[in-house]
Amino acid sequence: MYDYLFVWAPRHLPSLLQGAGVTLQLAIISMCCALVVGLLVALGHLHAPKWVRWLLKAYVEIWRDIPLIVQLLVIYFTLPQIGISLPGFWAGIIGLSLNLGAYISEVFRSAIASVDKGQREAAVSIGMSTVQSYCYIILPQALLVAVPTIGGYFISLLKDCALVSFIAVNELLRNGQIIISSTFQSMEVYMMVAFIYFVMSFTASIIVRQVERLLTPAYLVRAHKRT
Repeated sequence: MYDYLFVWAPRHLPSLLQGAGVTLQLAIISMCCALVVGLLVALGHLHAPKWVRWLLKAYVEIWRDIPLIVQLLVIYFTLPQIGISLPGFWAGIIGLSLNLGAYISEVFRSAIASVDKGQREAAVSIGMSTVQSYCYIILPQALLVAVPTIGGYFISLLKDCALVSFIAVNELLRNGQIIISSTFQSMEVYMMVAFIYFVMSFTASIIVRQVERLLTPAYLVRAHKRT
C-alpha cells in the first residue's frame, strides 16, 4: 500500500490527470454543442414544416437507436472513405454531440410542452413576438424543468467519453491502458481510473444541484422550505 500511494501513484498520476483533462474537454464541448442541437431540434419539432419535422424525427430515432460506439467508429473510420477526414478528438466531439443532442431534444420538447399554453397566449396578447415569448417566458421555465435531466445526461456523458478511446483519443481510459501496457499492473491502474471518474462525476453532480438551486425562483424555494 505504501508503494502504491507514495511511489506508483505519483509516478503515473500526471498521465492519468492529463487524460482526465481531455475527458473534461470532450464532455464540456460536447454538452455545449448538444444543448444547441437539442434546442434547435426541439423547436423544429414544434414549429418547422412537416417535411422538416419528419427529417428531425428520423435524426432522433437513428442517433438514439444505434450504439454510440458504432457511431464513433463510423465517423472516424468510414467518413475518410468519402473524403471527410477528422482528427480523433473532433470525431469524438461530433459523435458525442449528435448522440446526446438527440436525447436532449426530447427533454427540451417535453419541457417546453409543460409550460402552460395560457402564458404563450398572454405573451402574444401584450405584443410579444414568438422569439420574445420564447426568450422571456417559455424557455426560462422549460430550462428549470429540464436542468435535472440534462445534468444527469452530463454525468453520463463524462463516462461515455471513455468510448472515444476506441478512436485513438488519449483521454483518461486510454492513458490508463497505455500505462498498463508498460507496467502490466491492470488492477492498480483501473482502480485509479475508476477513482478519477468518480471524483469527476461526483463533482459534476454537486455543480448540477447548485445550478438547479440558482435557477429555482425564490418563491419556490420558500415554498419548498415550508413543506
